[in-house]
Amino acid sequence: MRAAVYQGNQQFAIEDLADPAPAPGQVVVDVEFCAICGTDVHAIMYDIAPVGSVLGHEYSGVISRVGSGVERWKVGDRVIGGGGEPPPTLASARGPRYNYRNEGFPTERIRAYAEKVLMEEWEPIAIPEGVSSAEAAMCEPCAVAVHAVRISKMRLGDTVAVLGAGPIGLLCMQVARAAGASRVFVSEPAPARAEAARRLGANAVVDPTESDVIERIVELSDGLGPDVVLECAAAKSTLDDALQMVRSSGQVMLVAITWEPTGLLPPDWMAREVGLQASFGTRPEDWRIALDLIRTGKVTMDPLVSDASFLPLENIQGAFEALCQPSTQLQMVVKHS
Repeated sequence: MRAAVYQGNQQFAIEDLADPAPAPGQVVVDVEFCAICGTDVHAIMYDIAPVGSVLGHEYSGVISRVGSGVERWKVGDRVIGGGGEPPPTLASARGPRYNYRNEGFPTERIRAYAEKVLMEEWEPIAIPEGVSSAEAAMCEPCAVAVHAVRISKMRLGDTVAVLGAGPIGLLCMQVARAAGASRVFVSEPAPARAEAARRLGANAVVDPTESDVIERIVELSDGLGPDVVLECAAAKSTLDDALQMVRSSGQVMLVAITWEPTGLLPPDWMAREVGLQASFGTRPEDWRIALDLIRTGKVTMDPLVSDASFLPLENIQGAFEALCQPSTQLQMVVKHS
């Protein structure tokens, strides 16, 4: 099988690797689509992905081989590359205190920038009728948005602000709306992403390069500030912006991973007793909820994913180089032939 193998120094090489063979209780998935995640982009940008690793964790495909003892799946089943409920006896190898800075970027196995992926029987979830394989590849990032909203203190009728209209931000605004937000305001400087936020129903989109984003979003929120701010931008100033614009006793949800030092000035917001909550990753129930939101149309992947989003595996180097720079891309997806 072909795979994009990381060489270090922000470089990939397309290599031929041995096809995986399933052991008892395992399945092989032929990958159809693998979305490029911002975390993978950061792993390459900061050169923390191990040399020899094959990244890619937002994917869908078709089961092509099953190991002995597998009863849940058969060859030809369409699946999402994750979201399954692990056995009760399987403890997380990283646990709740996993630290990227100390422990490095987690890459224990070959993932979906390869044509085939080996999975435990319990790991995938089925793609229902009415959900395309391309949409299904976005279930993981949608589950990230679901997880952030579910652990937030957002209540029915709340006003929500989303900082950053990249893929996660656009999914967060849709999930917040599905969860009962009455108004969603978005901050985004890139015209294509701002337009996508408008198309997806943002009540207002603010360009932070043209106006004072804190002042404007507070004004839009009846002078009080949003009840919840979802920080999905990971720019140097956006966490402080979020803390300054949220209403008294409101909550800031840190969704994006900021890899560089971020300046904060607590006197600007601590007197309002603002809550700050980090959100990281997903739980199995988040995948199930995300998939149902996609199936029912409450979360749409248009305009995030379109024919313009797809690229062949051979073009992955150029895709990462583009994504490592300030960009207007919505979502880039590797399409395996």
